[in-house]
Amino acid sequence: MKQDAKAKDANLKAAKTHILEGEYDRALDRINEYLRLSNGAAEALYMKAVCERYTENYDDARSTLELLKSQAPEFGRAYQEEGHVLRALGQHETALAAYQQACRFNPMLEPSWRAQSEILNVLGRQNDAASALAQVKKIARTPKALVVAANLLYEGRLLKAEEICRAFLQKNPRHVEGMRLLAEIGVRFSVYDDAEFLLESALSFEPDNIQVHKDYISVLRKRQKYEVAHTETLKLYNKNPSDPFFQSQLAIDCMHIGAFDQALSLFDQILEQLPDDPATLISRGHALKTHGRRDDAVESYRAAIRVRPGLGDAYYGLANLKTYRFTEDEIGMMRDQEANGRLPFSYRIQLCFSLGKAFEDQGDYATSFEYYEKGNNLKLAQCRYNSDEMSKELQSQADACTEALFHNQRHKGANAADPIFIVGLPRAGSTLLEQILASHSQVDGTFELPNILAMAHRLRRETRGKKGETYPQFLRDIEGERLCELGEQFIEDTRIHRQGAPYFTDKMPNNFRHIGLIHLILPNAKIIDARREPMACCFSGFKQLFAEGQEFTYGLEQVGNYYRDYVKLMRHWDDVLPDTVLRVQHEDVLDDLEGQVRRMLEFCSLPFEQSCIDFYKTERSVRTASSEQVRQPISKSGVDQWRNFEQFLDPLKKALGPALTEYRN
Repeated sequence: MKQDAKAKDANLKAAKTHILEGEYDRALDRINEYLRLSNGAAEALYMKAVCERYTENYDDARSTLELLKSQAPEFGRAYQEEGHVLRALGQHETALAAYQQACRFNPMLEPSWRAQSEILNVLGRQNDAASALAQVKKIARTPKALVVAANLLYEGRLLKAEEICRAFLQKNPRHVEGMRLLAEIGVRFSVYDDAEFLLESALSFEPDNIQVHKDYISVLRKRQKYEVAHTETLKLYNKNPSDPFFQSQLAIDCMHIGAFDQALSLFDQILEQLPDDPATLISRGHALKTHGRRDDAVESYRAAIRVRPGLGDAYYGLANLKTYRFTEDEIGMMRDQEANGRLPFSYRIQLCFSLGKAFEDQGDYATSFEYYEKGNNLKLAQCRYNSDEMSKELQSQADACTEALFHNQRHKGANAADPIFIVGLPRAGSTLLEQILASHSQVDGTFELPNILAMAHRLRRETRGKKGETYPQFLRDIEGERLCELGEQFIEDTRIHRQGAPYFTDKMPNNFRHIGLIHLILPNAKIIDARREPMACCFSGFKQLFAEGQEFTYGLEQVGNYYRDYVKLMRHWDDVLPDTVLRVQHEDVLDDLEGQVRRMLEFCSLPFEQSCIDFYKTERSVRTASSEQVRQPISKSGVDQWRNFEQFLDPLKKALGPALTEYRN
């Protein structure tokens, strides 16, 4: 294996040398040998296409680029190279579209901006050409180290990008663009608190920098600091209250803080200036859906589709209502648009999931599965999830967090008993449990809070490369004072989401990975494991296109492996932390709602309240895919839906292994 790796590296290194020397045929020989050993790699395929273009093998180049885009759909240089090929063939307008796509995926591609400027000038679009040329000049003014770091960022090489960017900022600590770039890297790592600090600092240096202000607001939203984001957006809005962009941003923040009437009024103001603006119609639809105004949301999504028939976001907005049924005309339009080779990649994904839902509703399960599978394959190529790496990460928790660790570190965390963590897998019924608990007078329902995941990532990053053990292993030796500080920090950072009740929920499902950390920093916190029968849970996840994260759901084998590893890790937590986690089986809730409600309330030391049984009457914003279901009484309609697709689900059953039948243990 090591010899193969050395041979691959040698071939790629030699190929780069041949390209620099203009020896493209020799470079191709080396690249083909590399690809034979590696079964494809984005950088090698890109170099292959470059060589094929220089040797005027344009058909081969286009075939290579199609393969590259299928494997790495957001690789900006692939679209740039496609533009070069199309331009060489005299297809200038098609080349322009490719260059524009390249810059959407990587705005630091100077050759793509320059080519756009040249083509736009030829087409007589001087204003657009000037805008593209301005981007060329902006990149030229950017320090080379930041250009390199940005290119690495946009190609997913985050650790190297972070290393270069941090080294630059050590020498230039007040460089605003450097701070903005490092903040963006932090966002990709989900370390939102660091990103917030960087952008807040950058704003103090350049308070009138609109882009930094926009980035700052975006991070505040990701941290779910909606009141603070609203205040910051108001500052921009007050400078130019008639600007549709600032109106839209303010409307989004109004929606987040529950000011739906003001949000909808702002969307209406935008539509007066920009009639039938599709982005506004979609945002308006999302606001109406969150507020429970289903019929109005449907009309807003449909209006966006009438303006732009290929708008995948609008179709998926309809599909994500769950209770919506597509018409035959809408299905026909979706199929036509999905087959459009020039449609943006994200729209194709959304259309595939929407078509899966449409044909499932019609009872055409074979066609439905075809589209669900296609959407999952496209999304998996985009996120590049690795099951083996995730298995190792979860196993590392079990290896580090032993009974001895918890004995040695017991009672050192913060004393607060406020949080009720609801963990598990998405689509396992956690939103229902949260709605039940949030209907209690002593419990505030929040959202899927990112704080624990960000804390774990920060601890991992802090210990990476240092002497001693990294997270989670270093939890064995962490000082009790630090554990208490981390617990208190969690309570303080999440206070902004609360309304004054003594308890609050955090339903981030992926927190099950870090129950050891949670128990150490908050030993009095309650933890509920929302569990669902594996076939129903996994297939429901497979059918769902998530707004962000949950990459393990995009493939039957991937989601099956993850569920199996989840059950295994939860069994470990049960062994080393007995009586710490309450398991609530979704099917039991459906069979005996009152019994399970009383069981949860007793576990949380809360008195029984009828409002928890009547959870569907509770008025609160719900932002997950289950928002429509939890506004209705308990229903068993979705329990066995997966059986309609059972003939296609053998890979899932195989991946689940023993968890297929032993999931309750």
